Amino acid sequence: MEPYDPSETIATIPSRWRSALAGLLAAGVALASGELVAGLSDSLASPVISVGNQVVDAVPRQVKDFAIETFGTNDKKALLLGIYTVAALIGLIIGIVASRRFILGALGIVAFGAVGVWAAGNEVGAPWWAGLPSVIGTILAVGVLAALITTIPPAKAAPTYPGSVAMARRSFLQVSLGVTVVAIGAATTGRWLQGRFSAAASRLAVVLPKPKEPLAPVAAGVDLALAGMTPYVTPNSAFYRIDTNLTVPQIAAEDWTLKVKGMVDRELEFTYQDILDMPMIERRITMTCVSDEIGGGLVGNAAWLGTPLRPILEQAGVSKGADQIVGRAFDGFTTGWPVKHLTDGREPLLVVGMNGEPLPLAHGFPARIIVPGLYGFVSATKWLTEIELTTFADFDQYWVKRDWSAEGPIKTMARIDTPKGLGRVKPGKVAIGGVAWAQTRGIAKVEVRIDDGAWKPAKLAKQDNDQTWRQWVYDWDADEGRHTVTARATDTTGRVQTEDRARPFPNGASGWHNIVVLCQPA
Repeated sequence: MEPYDPSETIATIPSRWRSALAGLLAAGVALASGELVAGLSDSLASPVISVGNQVVDAVPRQVKDFAIETFGTNDKKALLLGIYTVAALIGLIIGIVASRRFILGALGIVAFGAVGVWAAGNEVGAPWWAGLPSVIGTILAVGVLAALITTIPPAKAAPTYPGSVAMARRSFLQVSLGVTVVAIGAATTGRWLQGRFSAAASRLAVVLPKPKEPLAPVAAGVDLALAGMTPYVTPNSAFYRIDTNLTVPQIAAEDWTLKVKGMVDRELEFTYQDILDMPMIERRITMTCVSDEIGGGLVGNAAWLGTPLRPILEQAGVSKGADQIVGRAFDGFTTGWPVKHLTDGREPLLVVGMNGEPLPLAHGFPARIIVPGLYGFVSATKWLTEIELTTFADFDQYWVKRDWSAEGPIKTMARIDTPKGLGRVKPGKVAIGGVAWAQTRGIAKVEVRIDDGAWKPAKLAKQDNDQTWRQWVYDWDADEGRHTVTARATDTTGRVQTEDRARPFPNGASGWHNIVVLCQPA
């Protein structure tokens, strides 16, 4: 009689949930080893990040809009969580398939890895070996899948060898625990190794030059310092971040250059030190994201240090007929704005500093563009590497290709900061406060309406300059009950903020901000 071989029974009568777990662990090994290999060179990215970057570029505009509206500045975390969730589900399916026919499960792992190879190859500036993390991850994952599948115990114990099930279960448990520990170690080590390529040390070594036009301190009366109101100057750590990068780009200042090309008399190239040696000025400018909803938080005010763009482009010589200035980031992302804004008084800047520090890594270090009065999607190129002169007829920037407007002037807007929506207040004097903005025009008036009553003027803080937001406060004599509070602004041209509601797409939200307040006795 032939001796009983538990592996034959295991191969033919697998436990489905253990098979699914085997696939999940194999997928985890693929991702973890990819992180580890990516940590060997700054030219490599983890498969998850590479895939995520391709997803960001490929998904329809409506999906991007939904992500920003739903998750706000957490949109990238949501995308990464989604990628890991999809990878886990694929792993579970691969495990079940492999338990029935291993070759199909192995091919599933190969296809899983091929996506990573493809994504890495599509990264801007990627070397020919960019897919190495996914290749190695695929090989190891197939091996792990095979090892785990062969240790899955049978669904029914063989009559003559009842101890085989327990032995197989122990083997599966031991291999699974070992794989889990190794995968966690690989992922952790990979993340640590990738941290070696941080540009933080480069940023810390930067000594910003003193501006020829330094900012005066914020004048008395500009910041009302009302409890619950947004501070006049937004700290770097609290400043909103919206861009297409899943991880913060790491670009060392000593390796960075800026090229000026396109419809110019002469192409130019500058090092970071060249830029620092140019005349610097400081300006407080409020920036607004076109994705911001009415009453949203994608707006901030900071003191920016930079050099005016106009002299740089005059040095290059802007060719007749050029009507668009394109900013290109390190990864090929583009913005585009009219040449006419060089000379209409708004003073576009090539920025290197923010609130007295070198630009934070998350906000564009080493250098970025800021054009007052324009939404960031058409102008605020972070991690800038090229400026190109062209025409709107010949080139559509990143967001225009996704059906957003070609030009993005910021709309007049008022926001209520305090009380919060559905907040509870006591009858009597209640301070309603917030901010209003109309960059390059300035705010002339803010009005508040309680329920369907008459519009009443709010008290305005002093205006710092017409490129920043302006705080306001209205003293309300609140009576008991449920009330709707509405605010609207008027800019210095006399234009009143429109009541007509519009979503952010394609050129910014519009409408009045209103909140519901519950007034109840203590």
